[in-house]
Order: sequence, then C-alpha cells, then structure tokens
Amino acid sequence: MQRRKFLHTTTRAGIGLGVLGLYACGQETGPDQTTTTDADTPAKLDAPDWFKISLAQWSLNKDLFAGKLDNLDFAKKTREEFGLGGVEYVNQFFADKAEDKDYLQQMKTRAMDHDVESLLIMIDREGDLGSTDAKERMQAVENHHKWVEAAQFLGCHSIRVNAAGKGTREEVAAAATEGLRALSTFAQDYGLNVIVENHGGYSSDGEWLAGVIESVGLDNCGTLPDFGNFCIERNDPEDYGKGCKTEFDRYRGVELMMPYAKAVSAKANVFNDEGWEVESDYEKLLKTVKNAGYRGWIGIEYEGSGMTADAGIRATRDLLLKAGAMV
Repeated sequence: MQRRKFLHTTTRAGIGLGVLGLYACGQETGPDQTTTTDADTPAKLDAPDWFKISLAQWSLNKDLFAGKLDNLDFAKKTREEFGLGGVEYVNQFFADKAEDKDYLQQMKTRAMDHDVESLLIMIDREGDLGSTDAKERMQAVENHHKWVEAAQFLGCHSIRVNAAGKGTREEVAAAATEGLRALSTFAQDYGLNVIVENHGGYSSDGEWLAGVIESVGLDNCGTLPDFGNFCIERNDPEDYGKGCKTEFDRYRGVELMMPYAKAVSAKANVFNDEGWEVESDYEKLLKTVKNAGYRGWIGIEYEGSGMTADAGIRATRDLLLKAGAMV
C-alpha cells in the first residue's frame, strides 16, 4: 500500500497575548469580534488564527442524560453561552433519530439559525469495528451506515468511531483494519471521513492506532487525537475512579496520531488557580498540533467534576485561547 502524505498548509501568525486580556475585559478585538454584556458569553469568539474552537456534546452529558438540556438546543447553547461556532454531536443523545429526516432537519436548521457548523457525530454502542468475529464485525460496519448518512445530511465532515475488539494486539489490529476499511469505503460515496479516537484498550496505544490507520490506507480514514484518553488498561474497568494501570504517553500519542488527524479533542478535567489544566501541558500539546500542520477545529471536551460543566467549558475555552496564542 502506498504510504499517504500529510499535506501542510501555510502557517499563519498567531495572535498576541495582549488579545487575551481584551477577551477577559469583554472588549472588542477587531471588526469581527462582538460580545454581549456578559464577558463570559461572547456572541462570537475569535481563536488564534491557526485553529477554531468547537464544543463536544459530551461535555454536557449529565444535563443531556438528565433531560435538563434537549439535544435540539445544543447548538443554541454552544453559540449563546460559550461564543463557539462548531458542534460535535454524540449519537447517544439522539440514538433513535439517525434515519428520522424531520428530526435531523430540525438539528440542521437550529445550527444554521445560530451560525454554528455541524462538524461530526461521535458514534458509540453500534458494535465493535475491531471484532475478531467476522460476522460481528460486518454487522458493526452496517450499523454505522445510517450514521454516515445522518452525518452527511447534517453537513458534517466526519463520524468518530471506536476501533474496539477482543483478542491479541495483532488480531484486533488486523480486524480493525478490515472493519475500518469497509466502513471508510462506504463513507467515500458520501464524502465523509471515518475517524478513530484514542478511546481505551488498544486504541489508546498511539503506535497501535497509527499503525492501523496506515494499514487501512484510505485518505478518508483518519484519527481524532484526544489529549487525555491514553489509558490502555484500567485497574477496574467498571470503576474509572480507581485509576489507570497502563497508560501510553499522551504527548507521544498525540504526535503519532497527528499525521492522520481530521479533528482534535481538547480533553480537560482539573484546573489550577492560574487556569492551566493539571493533567495535560496544553502549550506542549498545541505546539505538537500546530507543528503537524493542523489548521482545523479543536473541540472542547470537559469531563471534570471540580466545577460545573458550563464553568469547565469556559475554562477549557479560555485555556485554548491562552495556550494557542503562545505557540
């Protein structure tokens, strides 16, 4: 198979640190920047000019599961409360609507009404694309077809999938290669990318995942590097609070995944008093992202418990602005 080449775009200068102070004061930074009276909820938000900031729906999963937030209001909240212009949906919050065009049209219209771009759908609970059982694997591929079609309808560029499976490292790699190739081939006709996140198990091993994507050998099959999901094996799979037993180095993992990246996830959990994420060096990670030539969206995915989801989203947004301007 021919090894693909990652295309670099022309680097543009980043904004200066002085701009960040203007955000904090709720002042305008230029002709395209507008704010409301609340400095925490700008109507529009300009990121450093080498990336844009989106919001992953999982950041609000507690409110969505509890019914405090309706999926149809996600785009509105993203724009009006956080000043962000891109959304990353999670299929769990409209699991029975993949083929409901009337419902999808409502999602699409509401995003457009609030000047928000629908970027991707994160797909879970549709089977293991890396299953070593051929019948199960192909069923998983077919289960994802409806989400490819839904993503195209919404105007997304990708669906995010999981490369899960049971077996040896080599067995699951071979199975995941076949499953991803089959799904990506289907998605080609829809102009959609199939992207894999480091999401536990072998997929959180950056070397393993990069090797699988390389083996698939299709331009529309890539990665979604997540800054924090590099736990390969947990002490207790049923209790995340008991910590990670085996973890891949996150900085090396992001570096290995970036040549195939079509989206990036800014995971955040804990912040210090200066607004820096405690578990991840954002300046170092964003430097890796930028040096790889990436010029797309970076999605906020706050999963912490030390503050409300809304506060965590704003803290992650502000950290991306600060760290992004430093690299």
